[in-house]
Amino acid sequence: MSDVTGRIEAELGKPIAQADNKELYRALLGFTNKAAGEKTEHDTKKKLYYISAEFLIGKLLSNNLINLGLYEEVKEALSQSGKNMAEIEEIETEPSLGNGGLGRLAACFVDSIATLGLPGDGVGLNYHFGLFKQSFKDNVQVETPDEWRSGDNWLIDTNKGYDVVMGGKTYHSRMYDLRVTGYEGVTNALHLFDMDTVDESIVKDGISFDKTDIAKNLTLFLYPDDSDDDGRKLRVYQQYFMVSNAAHLIIDEAKAKGSKLNDLYDYAVIQINDTHPTMVIPELIRILRDEEGIDFDAAVEIVSKCCAYTNHTILAEALEKWPIKYLKEIVPQLVPIIEILDDRVRRKYSDESVAIIDSEDRVHMAHIDIHYGFSVNGVAALHTDILKNTELKNFYDLYPEKFNNKTNGITFRRWLLACNPELSDFIISKIGKDFLKHSDKLADFEKYLGDGAVLDKLLEIKAGKKRELCEYLKETRGIEIDPESIFDIQSKRLHEYKRQQLNLLWCIKRYQQIKAGMKPQRKVTVMFASKAAPAYIIAKDIIHAILCLQEIVNNDPDVKDYLQILMIDNYNVTLAEKLIPACDISEQISLASKEASGTGNMKYMLNGALTLGTEDGANVEIHERVGDGNIYIFGMRSPEVIKKYANASYVSRDYYDKDEILKKAVDFLIGDEMVKVGNEKQLKRLYDELLKKDWFMTFPDFQAYSGTREMAYSEYENRKGWAKKMGINIVRAGFFSSDRTIEEYNRDIWKLK
Repeated sequence: MSDVTGRIEAELGKPIAQADNKELYRALLGFTNKAAGEKTEHDTKKKLYYISAEFLIGKLLSNNLINLGLYEEVKEALSQSGKNMAEIEEIETEPSLGNGGLGRLAACFVDSIATLGLPGDGVGLNYHFGLFKQSFKDNVQVETPDEWRSGDNWLIDTNKGYDVVMGGKTYHSRMYDLRVTGYEGVTNALHLFDMDTVDESIVKDGISFDKTDIAKNLTLFLYPDDSDDDGRKLRVYQQYFMVSNAAHLIIDEAKAKGSKLNDLYDYAVIQINDTHPTMVIPELIRILRDEEGIDFDAAVEIVSKCCAYTNHTILAEALEKWPIKYLKEIVPQLVPIIEILDDRVRRKYSDESVAIIDSEDRVHMAHIDIHYGFSVNGVAALHTDILKNTELKNFYDLYPEKFNNKTNGITFRRWLLACNPELSDFIISKIGKDFLKHSDKLADFEKYLGDGAVLDKLLEIKAGKKRELCEYLKETRGIEIDPESIFDIQSKRLHEYKRQQLNLLWCIKRYQQIKAGMKPQRKVTVMFASKAAPAYIIAKDIIHAILCLQEIVNNDPDVKDYLQILMIDNYNVTLAEKLIPACDISEQISLASKEASGTGNMKYMLNGALTLGTEDGANVEIHERVGDGNIYIFGMRSPEVIKKYANASYVSRDYYDKDEILKKAVDFLIGDEMVKVGNEKQLKRLYDELLKKDWFMTFPDFQAYSGTREMAYSEYENRKGWAKKMGINIVRAGFFSSDRTIEEYNRDIWKLK
């Protein structure tokens, strides 16, 4: 009996062969947590606290076993007893602690922090139901609670908590930990705060609940509906609860290591991931002054040396601004501190645009971060340049030394080794495993791309992953798709700036062409996977339109052999791990200047999909690395877009009137076929949004997008040539490793070792 077999059976209390899959999953959970716990010691003085509203961590069993170097042994131990690892993996429910790129990035980062052996923990909230579980009924999005905690899960109750005063009441927290394993590295923690009083039974009618009963609702959902005052206040409650707990934890751990707190910055560095955790700055100042007796000026200086801010957006609506009346009601203890911080800024700078409290009595959270932190970073080269030159230029002029770029990355362990073992095994057979920790070594594979047998193998692997996706969708959704078709996929949060509506208009155009007798050479399967925020009306209208078109296209005998459209429900990491390895063409079509980075583009690239995209976010850096012939770039560039916004020169109707093909596609949205299967009010609202506003400039890019997409499909038919393009994308993805990103954060900002 192997050591691993013995340890698993010790957890089971019986032989593996006698256990069912649920028992085995529970035993593997315990076995893996214990193995991870053996690697938790750090002897460093300074520690990172990565505070984020989201951590979209995905299923953990396989990822943790891979990182611990135990996956193959466990798989073999199970196999020898007639058990299937894949079946056991399916039992695990995915933790619903995030939604989009912000949360997935945070998950990749904590993985890389542990892989690099750095002392750094994540801090967030323990959402009971996540954002929501998405399904579709009558061609509309339906939201229900995502009950991920109902079975066995990875949460460890620490029996630790703090008192947090909000709205004149005291709430007691409870901290749960998830172990974060590094690949051949150490084990860190993700600290998730919750309250015992939270009551899941108050959720009625989908995801509705009493937003005013904080003791019962605080951690029910990620990003509760903020379409009313109660919802917006609940978000403030959540954010303060998160950072107050974080602040107390940081101070407790620093004291335990010998800090006198006047040197807190020697013990703690805090990365503020977007503006949600901003209140950690005034909260730490308050604790140092009121609870630890440190002079206010000294407290401000100490905290300013601890905190660094990552900006993830140039969208004004995403840079949080809270009415000060909310803060006076919920966190009155912070208001005098924020007012003093604002007064200090005003005394130093006459520019009203850099004030913390504006003329409408709103508190600008990003302004607190920039003035009272020591670092401000963007997440892609283009994004950081836009921050410096336009969106945050007034701050860059004040603090040029604070601004720096940290282009995002992804962890190759999950996004290649775990989700595409066939591809990773093939690469390992040629160049070894070093690239899994030293991603620049992936370039060593490029010398094999002149070998026809290697190119054939890449095509064979891709075809296999496409068949796997077909089987998965048939088994889990009852959907049948053609594995010989081109898989063209857009999977990401539903937002107008990401322009799922541009993809939709192309699908309508293709449908109309086929109906007119223009039959394409090969069938295309267009897949969408996106959740729309519950209060984001137009985003839900876009989903509705896609679902209506899906019904029309997939049931039309003239069309279904040439085009299939799928809106796949409940997009999460588990689904992404199926879609990404199977993808041929990756849709990264945000309006230039609007996507800070994107990380889906990197995951698809690493798995041999070719990008169809704009010069936006990290697409710019992908383009630089793969060259013109291995990516499909179209559309306006950022300077042109920024200029159109500045001079308000864009009128969508001008494009509609001049382009008959575009006009026909747009008009289809409110035509008889769509109205027959859809909601006329929703379809008309989307139509009006495009024709009267089109804030994210879908129409100007429509022709270029259509032409470039057709070119990609045409080049797909040169299979050897396409395989070479796939290979170039794979081998040049090395730069986009989160290990590289974290090394840069540590070198330039955190300085942990």
